[in-house]
Amino acid sequence: MSTPRIQPGSFKDLGPINWVLWRVLSKVAGTPNAHLFSTVGRTKGLFRGWLFFSGRMMPGGRIPPRETELVINRIAYLRDCGYEMDHHSRIGRRFGVTPDLLALVHEGPSADGLSDQHRIILEATDELLETKDLSDTTWKSLSQEFDEKQLIEFLFLVAQYDGLATTIGTLRVERDF
Repeated sequence: MSTPRIQPGSFKDLGPINWVLWRVLSKVAGTPNAHLFSTVGRTKGLFRGWLFFSGRMMPGGRIPPRETELVINRIAYLRDCGYEMDHHSRIGRRFGVTPDLLALVHEGPSADGLSDQHRIILEATDELLETKDLSDTTWKSLSQEFDEKQLIEFLFLVAQYDGLATTIGTLRVERDF
């Protein structure tokens, strides 16, 4: 494990609002110190803006939570982001992402046993991560699963969690568990 490049913040570093948010989010995450939040919380207002933006997709998005968690877990797996995998494998279980389904997500869109919907979602996730675009064929398939608002949200969801995995990795944020 690498040493964090920026240490998790204290009350003084976070300020009272972010400190309270960090405490609440740590409790929800089931850990005494959700290192991501106590690190990113140092950014003050940016942290709160990021929480609002992220929360509009998960858990408050238009895409059903189980499918949202499949996307997040696929990104965490492909980006080898243990921090995201720890949190979202656990969160995913709350929404029906069983260990068997999670194994299929890790295997990828060609895994036997995936529903057609989940296969399409994983194919689109993989393609977007790899090419930063979706082919017309993939877009058409995804459009049969999601409405226009969900399609836009899907793009932001993939970009958000890809960027988050990059941030976690670059900052060397310690895993909580």
